[in-house]
Amino acid sequence: MPKGESLCRMWEILKTARNVTKKSRHVRINKQALVHFSRKVLADGIEAPRWDCLYHFCGSGEDTVSYLLVLDSLNFCFWPVMGKVRWEIEYESEKLSGYYALAASLTQAVRSGAPITEAEFLAELTLRELKQLLDGRGELPLLEHRLQNLNELGHVLLEEYGGEAVKLVETAGGSAVKLVRLLAKKLPSFRDVAEYLGCKVFFYKRAQIFAADLYGAFDGKDWGSFEDIDQLTAFADYKLPQVLRHLGILHYAQALAQKVDQKIYLEAGSPEGVEIRANTIWAVELIRQELERMGKGLRAFEIDWILWNLGQHEEYRARPYHRTLTIFY
Repeated sequence: MPKGESLCRMWEILKTARNVTKKSRHVRINKQALVHFSRKVLADGIEAPRWDCLYHFCGSGEDTVSYLLVLDSLNFCFWPVMGKVRWEIEYESEKLSGYYALAASLTQAVRSGAPITEAEFLAELTLRELKQLLDGRGELPLLEHRLQNLNELGHVLLEEYGGEAVKLVETAGGSAVKLVRLLAKKLPSFRDVAEYLGCKVFFYKRAQIFAADLYGAFDGKDWGSFEDIDQLTAFADYKLPQVLRHLGILHYAQALAQKVDQKIYLEAGSPEGVEIRANTIWAVELIRQELERMGKGLRAFEIDWILWNLGQHEEYRARPYHRTLTIFY
């Protein structure tokens, strides 16, 4: 850890993201557009959205913790592979796709009695059983990798935490940052780290989302009580950059813009992909700082939630998001 850095600060994410932005050749941040958006958030009184119990399972404490850990083990890459049918389900007479379809599918599984919150079940889960759990039209990409994630999770919970997700959370001692680092240490599927010009870049997207989801689901109490929740950064996925680009905050060089707009895959860990994700994290941090200067106290993960929700509206989908086949986002 660099000298003088706090033990409870996610320095490795912010510092390495900032370093990437300084060297970026394919992506840059438009400060004027960033200030304009920050002023709009303030003028419109935009607040962080409340936790959604429409699609998420909101049950007894321990089951909810386990549900969220399963959900965030699978929370990546919802777009269809070229030529394939997009995965969608029907849930309470509504057609859902993407993240909400995953949340609702797992909610249905819990309510139907499927033991997805039990480590023994996860450790021995088969591909056939996973397909049944995520039954719908089309198919999620990287399904075998999703199975590996759940098997890994089940084994680690059994071997180190008595099969209980809550014990893993309790090991972090009320620190969101420690929980994020613990997940990355114990579960390779959460070890979201890339390399850029010979240096490591830390993202920990899904690990950070798990901490934020606990906070949201428990309204900052019980297993969602973290003394340092404000230290989380934005969660570098593919939806936030799409929104930030629409807002003019992220600008892509012509060659990268053409790849993204033509839906050409970016290799996992490619310089372009790392730059998109790192600039996303730093842009959200700059928005947070700008809002703070204006007297508006929003945390980075709350700004993330606001941007992600904007991304569910058609106007923010005018241009495609970047596509990378990866388990990390």
